[in-house]
Amino acid sequence: MPAIRIYETALCCDTGVCGVDVDQSLVTLTADVRHLQEMGVDIRRHNLASDPVAFTADETVRAFMHRVGSKGLPLTVVDGVTVAAGAYPSREFLLGVADQELAAPLDRERPELGLSATAGGSCCSGPGCC
Repeated sequence: MPAIRIYETALCCDTGVCGVDVDQSLVTLTADVRHLQEMGVDIRRHNLASDPVAFTADETVRAFMHRVGSKGLPLTVVDGVTVAAGAYPSREFLLGVADQELAAPLDRERPELGLSATAGGSCCSGPGCC
């Protein structure tokens, strides 16, 4: 399962609705992340103000912060690989990563889809199944 991590600048809230000016990109991102989490996708956001340890715990992020600093945030990392910097990932990108996870080969149990892999690694259990 791909692990999607979004590292953000110091924000007072993650929704974008605090303060006088609503940041629509944060509102959209918050909704997208929550939806994907409900689907079982491994996605998390880390705020520099409220979760600074996350920025030091990951070598990719630590190196990025050392070279670029917080002015390069937000940073999106998928499975330890930087995929975007300086802007939030689009809904299309996040859904694309999620679709790859949800369409993963059936080489393991997928009870949430009503499927079970057999010992042979296939979802089939009878003649003409697949």
